[in-house]
This record gives sequence, C-alpha cells and structure tokens, in this order.
Amino acid sequence: MAEKWTPGSWRSKPIVQMPDYPDKEALADVERRLASYPPLVFAGEARKLKAQLANVAEGRGFLLQGGDCAESFAEHHPDHIRDFFRVFLQMSVVLTYGAKQPVVKVGRIAGQFAKPRSSDFETKDGVTLPSYRGDNINDIAFTEEARTPDPHRQVMAYRQSAATLNLLRAFAQGGFANLDHVHQWMLGFVKDSPQGHRYQEIADRISEALSFMQACGIDPDTAPQLRSTDFFTSHEGLLLGYEEALTRIDSTNGEPYATSGHMIWIGDRTRQPDHAHVEFARGVKNPIGLKCGPSLSTDGLLELIDILNPDNEAGRLTLIARFGADNVEEHLPKLIRAVEREGRKVVWSCDPMHGNTVTANGYKTRPFERVMKEVEAFFAVHRAEGTHAGGVHVEMTGRNVTECTGGAHKLSADELGDRYHTHCDPRLNADQSIELAFTIAENLRKQGVVEEKAVAAE
Repeated sequence: MAEKWTPGSWRSKPIVQMPDYPDKEALADVERRLASYPPLVFAGEARKLKAQLANVAEGRGFLLQGGDCAESFAEHHPDHIRDFFRVFLQMSVVLTYGAKQPVVKVGRIAGQFAKPRSSDFETKDGVTLPSYRGDNINDIAFTEEARTPDPHRQVMAYRQSAATLNLLRAFAQGGFANLDHVHQWMLGFVKDSPQGHRYQEIADRISEALSFMQACGIDPDTAPQLRSTDFFTSHEGLLLGYEEALTRIDSTNGEPYATSGHMIWIGDRTRQPDHAHVEFARGVKNPIGLKCGPSLSTDGLLELIDILNPDNEAGRLTLIARFGADNVEEHLPKLIRAVEREGRKVVWSCDPMHGNTVTANGYKTRPFERVMKEVEAFFAVHRAEGTHAGGVHVEMTGRNVTECTGGAHKLSADELGDRYHTHCDPRLNADQSIELAFTIAENLRKQGVVEEKAVAAE
C-alpha cells in the first residue's frame, strides 16, 4: 500500500538537484506567499489536455511540445513570445497535415525556469561558485551575490509566467492563430528556404485543402476552430517548494492539481522512484512527462509507470525518450516491448535535443543532422514495433539565433558566436524548427500508411 500522499510529502524523501538556500526563513515566507496567490492554470484545462493526450496514446493524435531551454527574466518581451508562438503554430500546421490527425500543442513556456545541472559548482579562473540553476533560483552572472540562491526570484517567476500566459491565451483565442495567417507565414518560409523545393509539395497540398474548404463555405468566419486553437503550457517540475505552493484542490472533484502549468515532467536526473520528485508527481492529477535516458532499464521504467500511473489512465503519462542519435536502436525497442507486454497506456515522445549536445569553438551546440537522425530513428523503431510514435519534444525559439549547427542554411561552427543568446542549452532557430516539422510530417505520413495496413490486415 502506497504511503499517503500530500502536497508536502516529498519533503520526507531523498532529493537531488535542489538549490541550497542560505536563508531558510525567507524561503518559507516566499512559499507561504505563493500559496496565497491565484493559480496560473486551472484544473479543467489540465483535464482537457489529459483527454487530448489520451487520444494520442490511443494512436489518434500527435504531441508537439517545445520551447525555451530556460526562460529568462531579461529576455521577457512580447515580441519573443509572439515569435515563438508563430513558429510553433507553423510547425503544428505542417504536422497536422502530415499526421492527418489532431496535433496537441504544449509549450515549454510560462514556467520553464529551473534547470538541473551536472555539477553543483562551476569554476572559472580559479574561482568556484554555485552553478547557475535558472532565473527562478539564481542569476547567470558569475559573482558570489548573483549565484547565491534567492527565494524571492520565485515570485518574479510567478509574475512572468502569469504575464506570459495572459498573452498566449490572447494569441490562441484572439485571431492570431487564424489558419489562413499561419499558412501564409509557412509559405514565406518555403520561399526563403535554400531547400524550399523539398517543402513546396506539402505546402501546395495544404493550400489546395484550404481552398477546397473555403469553396465549401468552411472558413475562419464560419468555423471557429480555424481561427483559434488550444494551447497548453509545461515545464520541468524541478523546484518542488514552488510546485507545492501552487498545488490546489479542485473545487469540482476534490483532487489536487499543480497549477503552475498544465503539464509537468520529471527529468532524467530526478526520476529515482523513492525520491522527492517522483513522490510529488505521483499525487497531482495533471498529465505527467517522464524523461527516459540510456540508463533507464525496463524494470526501472515499469516501476516508475506503476508509481506514476497506477490506474493505467490514458493521457496521464508521456514517456519522453532522449538517448542520442546513435543509441536509439539500442535502448528504445526494449522499453517499448516491456510497455506493450504489460499493456501500459502511454504516449511515446522523442526528445532529440538532450542526447546530442557537443562543443564547437567553445560553444555548446547540437548538430541539426544529429537531431534529425534521432527523430528518424525514433519513427523507424516504432514502425518496426508496430507502435505509435506519438510526439516530439524540442528546445526551440522563434528568433533567428545561431545555437545549433546545420540545417538548410548550413549554419557553421564559426557562426555560433553571431547570435548565441541561450542562457543554458542550444535551441533550434525558427528555420530549423520548421525544417524539422517537415521531416516529422514525412515520417507521420509513413506511419499513417503502416497503421492503415495494420487495420486492414485485422
């Protein structure tokens, strides 16, 4: 029998990747204040996302999850949010056409501040200071004062998240997501891309479909779903004091929800089954993501599924595979077979970013060809296993940054310093993100053919 869960039961468990706050009194005061603040998202919205993810788990949809590696206070600007949302919608249109299924849109935004680190400390020029852990914990500047964890930064993160959510809701429901507009933006990418001919065919087909719909009288004026969209937020549930403070009991059903975001995930470094992060996540009723890296065994995965989704509820658990381009075929098939053997209902998603980080010219980067290779391998394994490749999880931005090498514009290592703006990990820029979407769309079409043949054979 599992121990009784409460929003604070994680405090009795071992914990890793948490900052050491020198002023414990100030930390407790901030957490009390946050507990009195309004929720950022609502339980009904989280349930709606879970229902959409349940369709993905059953093979009737695709999850697009992406956004910043780590949001920052300094770069919080409406133009940045708009640019991200525009590219995200463009990717979604391409994927919807490729999958011939709904695309569930979940951003890494409005809460993605804290980051796990490989070391608690960083040394520069003989000086050792605490590692930068994200703007809601400390500052990236390399000084003792900046790197000292400050609990008041959590309040700043809450306020930024609230402002970001307000703008995203306006974009999603206020006409910015009009399908005609989004398609025109995508056509601009096709025209300007050095490999535009690769994408012209699918762009033309989308245009034909839209023209046919309009000829039938179906347009944004007559069909509201063509001028608005559902958009959800997510982040790694790393800073558990913050998550506990924003946990609320839903008045309609009496169940607890993390209201810091619609979906939270557990990172590869914090998925120990007897530790605090798994303990917290098992009790909230939000959709939960679980990063699955090369060290995760089949027995370890099944144990975590038992803890996080004991009722085998479709849409509750998304498994986010992050192996590295050369390791997918070694690790993913055995995990899929174990999950299938036990009849567990999960969404399988691919994180092609975190296993493909290298250093070039002194910069952390991710070669775009390796990102593409991991995505291709992920789809190929699922086709071979007869299972549904259900999603992709990427670190990306709508800005024209130079952080990942390669892509249609052949960004070189020598160009990384031109516009390298990330506070943590390298992100795909706008062009690379849409290019990736076209590649995924091609794989979704292949997957659709395989699934149709399987149904026909039955």
